Amino acid sequence: MKPSFHVRSLNGPFDDPCMFVRILREGRAFLFDLGFTTRLSPKDILKTTMIFVSHTHIDHFIGFDNILRVSLKKEDTLKLYGPKGFIDCVEGKLSGYTWNLIGDYPLVIEVAEVGGDCMETAVFRADNYFKRQALGKSHFDGVLMRNAYYFVSAEILDHRVPCLAFGLEEDYHINIDKARLNDMNLPVGPWLGEFKTAIRENQTEKTFTVNGRTFSRRDLNGVATKKRGQKVCYVVDAIGSDANIEKIINFVQGADILFIETYFLDRDKMRAKDRYHLTAREAGIIAREAGVGRMEAIHFSPRYMDDPDELIREAREEFER
Repeated sequence: MKPSFHVRSLNGPFDDPCMFVRILREGRAFLFDLGFTTRLSPKDILKTTMIFVSHTHIDHFIGFDNILRVSLKKEDTLKLYGPKGFIDCVEGKLSGYTWNLIGDYPLVIEVAEVGGDCMETAVFRADNYFKRQALGKSHFDGVLMRNAYYFVSAEILDHRVPCLAFGLEEDYHINIDKARLNDMNLPVGPWLGEFKTAIRENQTEKTFTVNGRTFSRRDLNGVATKKRGQKVCYVVDAIGSDANIEKIINFVQGADILFIETYFLDRDKMRAKDRYHLTAREAGIIAREAGVGRMEAIHFSPRYMDDPDELIREAREEFER
């Protein structure tokens, strides 16, 4: 299956977390957390339309200023999502600068925060000098955003403050049978994008003209099949309590890739509890119990700089048990 999402961690495991996700069919990108973002090119920053921040400890939010600086002339709305109190944090960042010369700038920043079953949204506009404007509250059912192709969900975890885990999931994947295309003497081309859209939007009466020939949806039966969609999850900064572990396992169930913190070794589990982080062993257990396809260990404590592979080994041993 050709993936719909291309995911990469921007920084090393001892650096501040930031995950960059290219949405391949749309030519745009998402960010999960805002640790150091200086490795992102201006082009990639301008492609970024949504940012999902787990919490606003400095190592997860320090990269906001770099994104803001590059995005000031951005035409598309930049949407940010975070835990309860997140709107205040964004407002605090914006209020730290003088904005007297941006009245003709196009940037609009829409910020949503979730707490319990409520999502509150506010907007900050450059043409209003980034003054906060409340947009109201809505019911939060676990899904932050959804379109015809995929959705982003969140789970609220305990890190002594609310911390969000995120899941990016494709509703389903559409595979094209090239052998069937050859049998029908049909070429691969842009029309297949329209065909996939028609399937997703259930446009049963839509027709397609290919090389001068017109086909109905019925004529093209067998050209496309639906498969389980891609699922990528991101989990950082959570104490390994029974409640958190149960939540995470349920949330990341069946993920193709799980990016998960392995902050401490199991021998330091008391320190992990004091600092409200997972151990590598706990991360491996979660990945195994959730049946994920691949586990990526991220976000290491600097105390293991001399032997980072020890964290990876401990997590992998539990995952592959």
